[in-house]
Amino acid sequence: MPELVFFSGTMDCGKSTLALQIEHNRSARGLQGMIFTRDDRAGEGKLSSRLGLVTDAVEVEDGQDLYAYLVDHLSQGGRADYVIADEAQFLAPGQIDQLARVVDDLGLDVYAFGITTDFRSKLFPGSQRLVELADRVEVLQVEALCWCGARATHNA
Repeated sequence: MPELVFFSGTMDCGKSTLALQIEHNRSARGLQGMIFTRDDRAGEGKLSSRLGLVTDAVEVEDGQDLYAYLVDHLSQGGRADYVIADEAQFLAPGQIDQLARVVDDLGLDVYAFGITTDFRSKLFPGSQRLVELADRVEVLQVEALCWCGARATHNA
């Protein structure tokens, strides 16, 4: 059964690396993904990790309808077996609703990756909506370190 999964963690805990690993594993099995990102460190239209891995992605714009984009892609003969959304904390709550609709209406798994809270422990709007809608929330276990050397619990 398809699901919306939110992979959450602090900065530097490997969220984008895991997104790229999921993409690699599925593409190696002949599946094709639709990858969305927002404000990636490698620039527009890229999903990258601090380990140096990079792949092409669709840069999400303010107000863009992700469900309509995917339906248009599929209706024009494109293929998508799953969806990855990196930097999902920067998506609008309505765009998270659209990703949930992809799961429910199109039957595709959606893997969203993002930071849950800002440095003040305030939920990002996109992350809040993901926590509300996700079928599963996975907190990544790779510990990022604070500047002081302790385990990172907040983002600065």
